[in-house]
Amino acid sequence: MQIYPAIDLKNGQCVRLKQGRFDDVTSYGDDPVQRAKIWEEAGATYIHVVDLDGARTGNSYNLEAIKKIVAAVNVPVQTGGGIRSMRDIEQRIDAGVSRVIIGTAAVNNPELVKEAVRVYGDKIAVGIDASKGMVATDGWEKISDVPAIELCKKMAEIGVKTVVYTDISKDGMMSGPNIESTKELVEQSGIDIIASGGVSTMSDLEGVESINAQGVIIGKALYQGALDLKEIIERFEK
Repeated sequence: MQIYPAIDLKNGQCVRLKQGRFDDVTSYGDDPVQRAKIWEEAGATYIHVVDLDGARTGNSYNLEAIKKIVAAVNVPVQTGGGIRSMRDIEQRIDAGVSRVIIGTAAVNNPELVKEAVRVYGDKIAVGIDASKGMVATDGWEKISDVPAIELCKKMAEIGVKTVVYTDISKDGMMSGPNIESTKELVEQSGIDIIASGGVSTMSDLEGVESINAQGVIIGKALYQGALDLKEIIERFEK
């Protein structure tokens, strides 16, 4: 199971949100490049970077920070947040990003996903963020009428190989991931599912591993020291 330590960018700084709320921000005051190096030194083999400003507005204010992170580490980086056009994808691929995660646009513009997969193949993933089983968009500020499982199946048909699934109610709460919903996606979609949101204990990780998720994204639990990155990589990746 792949472990993805997270770096969430807001105004160029490392932050964490609670349940995706932009008015509930914890800033870790970190230089994100330094943070990426810390994760790499601890054994990270893949890093997950989110442009929170981009997710909310559709404009990337953090592209320079992403470029610096990619240049500073020797492990692959995946990134999402504000990906609304082929140009947005191209900019990130050109910056050296290994995988680009399309979120809101997968709901609003599935043709973009289709075209992106045609051009970039496995370098494209889709982020499905859900509240009570329904897909959320625009930095989680809008809830659509699209069920997460239906979107996941649609993306699989388009040729998407990887989905990052986040239960918003769990994100940043350290209350455990939504194993049941994630398991449903793993079993019904037939594609790689990366679990995200709420992971804070070894037993949470064991739960995610038990449902055959491809990987798991961990943020707040690492920043607060509830989990040790080196230890969990040795336990779940090796």
